[in-house]
Amino acid sequence: MARISFSYLCPASWYFTVPTVSPFLRQRVAFLGLFFIPCLLLLLLTMDLGHRGTSSPQDRQYERYLARVGDLEATNTEDPNLNYGLVVDCGSSGSRIFVYFWPRHNGNPHDLLDIKQMRDRNSQPVVKKIKPGISAMADTPEHASDYLRPLLSFAAAHVPVKKHKETPLYILCTAGMRLLPERQQLAILADLVKDLPLEFDFLFSQSQAEVISGKQEGVYAWIGINFVLGRFDHEDESDADTSLDSAVGRRRTVGILDMGGASLQIAYEVPTSTSVLSPKQEEEAKILLAEFNLGCDVQHTEHVYRVYVTTFLGFGGNFARQRYEELVLNETLNKNRLLGQKTGLSPDNPFLDPCLPVGLTDVVERNSQVLHVRGKGDWATCRTVLSPLLARSNTSQASLNGIYQSPIDFNNSEFYGFSEFFYCTEDVLRIGGRYHGPTFAKAAQDYCGMAWSVLAQRFKNGLFSSHADEHRLKYQCFKSAWMYQVLHEGFHFPYDYPNLQTAQLVYDREVQWTLGAILYKTRFLPLRDLRQGGVRQAHGSWFRLSFVYNHYLFFACTLVVLLAIVLYLLRIHRIHRRQTRASAPLDLLWIEQVVPMMGVQVEP
Repeated sequence: MARISFSYLCPASWYFTVPTVSPFLRQRVAFLGLFFIPCLLLLLLTMDLGHRGTSSPQDRQYERYLARVGDLEATNTEDPNLNYGLVVDCGSSGSRIFVYFWPRHNGNPHDLLDIKQMRDRNSQPVVKKIKPGISAMADTPEHASDYLRPLLSFAAAHVPVKKHKETPLYILCTAGMRLLPERQQLAILADLVKDLPLEFDFLFSQSQAEVISGKQEGVYAWIGINFVLGRFDHEDESDADTSLDSAVGRRRTVGILDMGGASLQIAYEVPTSTSVLSPKQEEEAKILLAEFNLGCDVQHTEHVYRVYVTTFLGFGGNFARQRYEELVLNETLNKNRLLGQKTGLSPDNPFLDPCLPVGLTDVVERNSQVLHVRGKGDWATCRTVLSPLLARSNTSQASLNGIYQSPIDFNNSEFYGFSEFFYCTEDVLRIGGRYHGPTFAKAAQDYCGMAWSVLAQRFKNGLFSSHADEHRLKYQCFKSAWMYQVLHEGFHFPYDYPNLQTAQLVYDREVQWTLGAILYKTRFLPLRDLRQGGVRQAHGSWFRLSFVYNHYLFFACTLVVLLAIVLYLLRIHRIHRRQTRASAPLDLLWIEQVVPMMGVQVEP
């Protein structure tokens, strides 16, 4: 049987073999092929989209887990697509430089850059600290650039040289510099702006060296923790581990509580205010609320966040202990003078401190005045005597020190507690993580009621956290009571509040406010990448479109040619049949004329 065969590449190879039995059969096969090929492509596309759309939450969680593990690996500095950024945290006791990196933007205008902390060949974070703080340069501001040189040299050795000119550098100064007069602050910053660009090629300008406020620092910390937790993501809304705010169609953010040695900080997102405030409260609310847009374009208003943030100086764990000791010293000495007593003036007649473990002896010294104390271990009484240090007012919307506090929806909120919130729950009590008020109160009360000799023996036996030291053991009773009072009496958290997580690391890494700072500073960079990507994508899509279009055009032309050939053959066949039918009478006429003539004899 004769066959007509042809092959075509678009984009794979398809082979058609059409038997020449019947022209109608060839037409059916051709039309069937034209119908089958689009259906097959559509089926494959539907199956692929279905597979992508039905990935389980477990799969997405596993993918995020792998990404987090990848964050702990050494950074590939050979990758030309990586960008880098530097943030110097100029604190009161020292300065630290953090090196961050990020790949090209993913093209989603709703996403921030995927910024991560750089890691060296040993998979250790690229960070360096020097002492003292930059405020020590107050009298010699011309040496400020010399002071920071070791940090920038360290960063320059880790960032690829060809990336230096496009690597932004931010020098952000905090508490130590805030205490200096503005004249000295400006002198130090001026020296940095003038001298550092002469030695280093980093992208650095006058606006990138500044003294930030406590409000800014709190906002940066809030951005950092929510970024690491993925609360700025706008995809995978079916995840079970994060709630969505249905009112704005985005994930619910978390608030932060951070109690250091000297200060206390709180920051959380608040909705548009609907409560009626007095003019004074309205003014205070404006000062304490920060509104900012994390979208790469100001037109994307769904990325606008309103965050209440405030810092309470003197409300940190160590400073609060000092305030408490001064209060006890003054009250005891005044009482001694009024009543003629000698309480605390000698070790034999100590002041019984309810905030120290039973039997622990200590000495309080202030301005040549000495007070001998001995632990009583009464946690409930300790909480009571600490209440005046909260300096609360009688208004319902005031927190510590009489400061206005924006309302918190405790039924639909989530908080993370850092520093002292974690140390108080984990270092000695070993119940860090998910906070439960009654459980914590019981554990703290039991600890305070133990004899100091027993606690010291347990410490020697290694029954506490490796981070716990003798200072922690001595003042754990006080600090746990202070943290408890601050949380529940100061910030009005319910005693059974279930959504507080105390933590030191998030996904095995320490979350610094510097991460939030560089995220905020670079929030408009994705717009640049998107525009550049749009141009590249336009050319790329045109090329792909023309490539596909030319192939399908060739395919269509081939079909037209084949159809023309088939039609031509059919036409030839019909003409042949018509000629055959038309020639039949002529043949009969020829026979009728010829045969008789064959029977006629011709006379000579």
